[in-house]
Amino acid sequence: MNKTVKHILFLVIALIIVNYISSHFYQRLDLTEDKRYTLSASSLDIIESVASPIVVDVFLEGEDFPSEFRRLQNETRQLLEEFAAINNNVIFNFINPLQNEVNRDKNIQQLTQRGLTPMQLSVQENGKTLQAVIFPWALASYNNQTVLIPLVKNKIGTSQQAIVNNSVQHLEYVFADGFSKLTKPKRRKIAILKGNKQLEDKHIADFVKKLGEYYYIAPFTLDSVAINPQKTLNEINNFDLIISAKPTEAFTEKEKLVLDQYTMNGGKSLWLIDAVTMEKDSLYNPSGTGYAIENNLNITDFFFEYGLRVNPYMISSLYSAPITLALGEGSQSQFQHLKWPYSPLAGSNSKHPIVHNLNLVKFDFANPIDTLKNTIKKTILLETAPLSKLEGTPRAISLDVVTKEQDPKSFNKGNQTLAVLLEGEFKSVYKNRVKPFKVSKMITKSNTTKMIVVADGDVIKNDVVRNIPQELGFDRWTGKTYGNKEFLLNAVNYLLDDNGLINIRSKEIAIAFLDQQKIATQKTKWQIINLLLPLVFLAFFGVIFNVVRKKKYSV
Repeated sequence: MNKTVKHILFLVIALIIVNYISSHFYQRLDLTEDKRYTLSASSLDIIESVASPIVVDVFLEGEDFPSEFRRLQNETRQLLEEFAAINNNVIFNFINPLQNEVNRDKNIQQLTQRGLTPMQLSVQENGKTLQAVIFPWALASYNNQTVLIPLVKNKIGTSQQAIVNNSVQHLEYVFADGFSKLTKPKRRKIAILKGNKQLEDKHIADFVKKLGEYYYIAPFTLDSVAINPQKTLNEINNFDLIISAKPTEAFTEKEKLVLDQYTMNGGKSLWLIDAVTMEKDSLYNPSGTGYAIENNLNITDFFFEYGLRVNPYMISSLYSAPITLALGEGSQSQFQHLKWPYSPLAGSNSKHPIVHNLNLVKFDFANPIDTLKNTIKKTILLETAPLSKLEGTPRAISLDVVTKEQDPKSFNKGNQTLAVLLEGEFKSVYKNRVKPFKVSKMITKSNTTKMIVVADGDVIKNDVVRNIPQELGFDRWTGKTYGNKEFLLNAVNYLLDDNGLINIRSKEIAIAFLDQQKIATQKTKWQIINLLLPLVFLAFFGVIFNVVRKKKYSV
């Protein structure tokens, strides 16, 4: 056997061995700096538990797809490839819903009816501004169930490139969240507190409906405290979380002790409270004036012991949502969006998973929160813009404020805290105090638990039009959607440690974009450089080669 045959035989054997090894040992390597393709433990847990095919239809597809959103398309595809590599039950397809011009309008209508709202874009290509329509959605189906997965994470006041960047950072979260809804059974129970004149069901319907996709929801009235407080305490302890949405009637001492002992037993809570009574509806009268007064809920000592105080002041801010009023008379009247300082917009620069990359949250007649020194860990979740001021009560509030020019110098109170997360071992409010009723097992210090306090009950309040609840956070007059629902959902997820999904939101991914302005102005220059420069180098090295060759072989 000659040497050539031996080499060929050796190569064939080596290829067989490599192929055998590669078929049994599969590994994908993430070499990106930000580890964007390395899935979190929570995502892996969800994907690995998928026992039957889960089909994902992605509608980010099209021939003239905007270049900025093509990045989102590619990132979506690569993320789904990662999911499919872990579990081959994950099957995905990219579909162009606008491909067929004949059925284009019909497809748009059908998708919109299913909740897949199209997105209108202004796209700059080659120096021109074009209009495009895309469907930034995916549908995931599993065992005859289907969920909508939004692929775009919008944020008021940001560019389209920033929207794509925010969306890419949320891709793993939205897919893991969607898959979790399909594959994970509900486990946690949430009580919506009643009995202290909280918001009516129709005003919290949209958020409760959203919560129902993840948790068991039930109303819980504290009225039975007056008759059998111990029984009420035993029953409320069966819930993992309680939500009190804008109570307007004072809590009794018995009710406070039940709520205190619920916390001492490790219960989580979300409080949305007003320290000032003032409703926007009260302004719509002939005088256009309403009166803001202190709202005494008898829970100041309750929160004081836990480490914060909600002050009975109203926050006025230059950075706020507008109010929409009809100006003019009769048929000549027109709706106009006017500056309204009593609807501050709140945000955060924190990297905390509840508020990281969160859209602005709209408040109405909000109150400032002071944090107090104690052993409880406090995290400020939301605060106003620096141009804010505080107004005491009682006070007359008039719609005339929209006609007056505001003096920026008077808005000098800086950022005002509107939402705070409390974590730690809470001390009982009733330690060393006379108890309003005898508790079978009085606890004076809790295990580690959590609580969130928001100084405005309207954060959870959705509009109601013709007795139909509207989407929480959506302003039907301006068409803007604020981050109220996302903030509250993140808050609940965090309080309940829901599958660790909330921590995926903190993932940072750096996306680089081409400057469309430079592309338009310097396009010709770079085309010439890319075409001529290689030819110049080729000619140069050709001349050098011929010169060297002639010298070397000339006689």
